[in-house]
Amino acid sequence: MKLEIDHSSPIPLHLQVEAMLRKLIEEKEYQDGAFLPDEVSLAKKLGIARNTLRQAINKLVFEGLLTRKKGVGTRVSEKTFETSLDSWHSFTQEMSNKGVALKMYSLESGFVEVSERIRNFLMVEPKAQVLKVSRLRGYADAPFVFFESYFNPRIGLTGNEDFSRPLYEILERDFSIVPSLSKERISARLASPQEAALLGVNTKTPVMVRERFVYDSGMRPVEYNIGIYNAEKFIYSIDIKV
Repeated sequence: MKLEIDHSSPIPLHLQVEAMLRKLIEEKEYQDGAFLPDEVSLAKKLGIARNTLRQAINKLVFEGLLTRKKGVGTRVSEKTFETSLDSWHSFTQEMSNKGVALKMYSLESGFVEVSERIRNFLMVEPKAQVLKVSRLRGYADAPFVFFESYFNPRIGLTGNEDFSRPLYEILERDFSIVPSLSKERISARLASPQEAALLGVNTKTPVMVRERFVYDSGMRPVEYNIGIYNAEKFIYSIDIKV
């Protein structure tokens, strides 16, 4: 594959580089953990600043497509499965469709500074204030999931919205933002002391960690969401049509 970008294009350079890298890592020679060209050489070849290249690489590292280690280099991550659904809903809507009544145990919102990981996804500057919404949800007898959502500032959320409503209903009806793609990463581990206290379990209880990266139709980041589920009370299932 020829490594080049169009400097005369109105498309921002970092987006062109990101698209180029996505194609590059699909090449056979870069599968199974192969290393990318070093940043200095690649930036020089493309005629761009190293920071521009790093911005594109950070995005793919955040999505888990690349792995970077200081002093070693950037390599292609092991292949993972990704599904794109024609229609998907907020957690409230998902449960409502299944006839499950949910209880809101706690709800908090406010503006915070976020980690580099979340900044890279939302594409915001260091020290930028991002709206964070935390919700503890569950059945009538006990909570089973704790959510933290971080929203792109460009949306215009103030923090005064009624977050007892489904989040994507708020985005679509009040802000004309239509989430169109959700990329998810699912893992499992034992509950931390804070998570155990919230979910009413002990630290030996398994939890499912579900990260969701939500984009609009223009592939602009809308929301980063992480859900911590009591794995003893919740099963995550996927239906795939062939």
